[in-house]
Amino acid sequence: MQKQLTLKEQFTVQGKGLHTGQFITATFMPAPENHGYKIQRIDLAEQPVIECIAENVSDTQRGTVLLKDGVKVSTIEHAMAALYASRIDNCLIQLDGPEMPILDGSALIFVKEIERVGIVEQNANKDYYIVKHKIEIKGENGEHLLLLPDEEFSATTMIAFQSKILASQFATLNHVSEFATEVASARTFVFVREIEPLLGAGLIKGGDLDNAIVIYENELPQERYDALADQIGIPHRDATQLGYIQNRPLTWPNETARHKLLDIIGDLALVGKPIKGRVIATKPGHTINNKFAREIRRDIRKHEVQCPNYDPNAEPVMDVNRIRQLLPHRYPMQLVDKIIAIDENYIVGVKNVTSNEPFFMGHFPQEPVMPGVLLIEAMAQAGGLLVLNTLEEPERWSTYFMKIDNVKFRRKVVPGDTLIFKVKLLAPVRRGISSMKGLIFVGDNLVAEAEFTAQIIKNK
Repeated sequence: MQKQLTLKEQFTVQGKGLHTGQFITATFMPAPENHGYKIQRIDLAEQPVIECIAENVSDTQRGTVLLKDGVKVSTIEHAMAALYASRIDNCLIQLDGPEMPILDGSALIFVKEIERVGIVEQNANKDYYIVKHKIEIKGENGEHLLLLPDEEFSATTMIAFQSKILASQFATLNHVSEFATEVASARTFVFVREIEPLLGAGLIKGGDLDNAIVIYENELPQERYDALADQIGIPHRDATQLGYIQNRPLTWPNETARHKLLDIIGDLALVGKPIKGRVIATKPGHTINNKFAREIRRDIRKHEVQCPNYDPNAEPVMDVNRIRQLLPHRYPMQLVDKIIAIDENYIVGVKNVTSNEPFFMGHFPQEPVMPGVLLIEAMAQAGGLLVLNTLEEPERWSTYFMKIDNVKFRRKVVPGDTLIFKVKLLAPVRRGISSMKGLIFVGDNLVAEAEFTAQIIKNK
């Protein structure tokens, strides 16, 4: 099981905000386990903290804007993409202004700083959102975002504009390890036709040719072109020369598509969990990206407890012979067939329920249902394996129930079901006393859960 990650030490970046033009300092700091991404406005008297989650997004006009209790933070997507693609789970960002510095218009400086200070592993396990089914959302102008099951996070984006210069492009990130070299330096872009409305709305006061690619596709009169150049503080150019305008040449022919890929990764970082799934995005933008992130969070709440992945073709961590070495239970009371995952804090086991189980003879002859007490017993046996596996002579020890709490049965277990147990420690084992929580799944459905306390006793 992979562990949560945070920064080894803090780092600071400084620069102007894209829309406000203010000079802003952002300090990225290590954060404790299960903290997530949060931004603190240290320029305000109460120094409020805003959680970086999709529900806190208030505006997506030209960037992703967080809002909580009247406090805003804008243009966060590039920093979020750098943290997410670096696999960092926990980070506190302190800002002395209302938006993130735009820097060079990409995520590259954030990524380089993360690489410079390093990343440290924490004790808690990563809490993945494992995609089990298709999630899809469509917009009114051909936008289409799709999330499919996959072993790791990957993304493909396709963009299309009615433009002489920029028509259709696509870009793919096959694995987050490629982000630093293949996506991070892709810069934000804007069409000349968009600049006047943006300036009229009080935006892009900090935009220039060092932090954005400008696409000039429709010829303007020279006087108007010069006036617009003066407004954004760039040199006058020949109004008859259409194309890309920037101080640094394009890094890739499809740099704009790669930047859209960067943006969607940053917006999906607001899901709040690393994703195991494949994103296919057609004509993405911050508005549809945020709707997509909210839809994913709704699915997480709907399936708040996820069944562990089970590949029946994979070799078990413990087979039935190893289980019999650790547990004294034998037919008909051995209720765990194999263990498929284990670490110091949790264990995942499997039980195949057949029609030949002896308890079905009386429970019930006409409607076979596995007794609830045996479901709890099966969870406890998995928990016993978790604890006994750490002992030098496990065969000399046994575990016994002391207390069972918060038992819930959510659906029947019947012949043909494959039970997946997940049992985790609620606290370290002390003086032979172990507290655990157990969950049982059939497919993706949670069928039973319980908390129990057991005592580990040496056999006479």
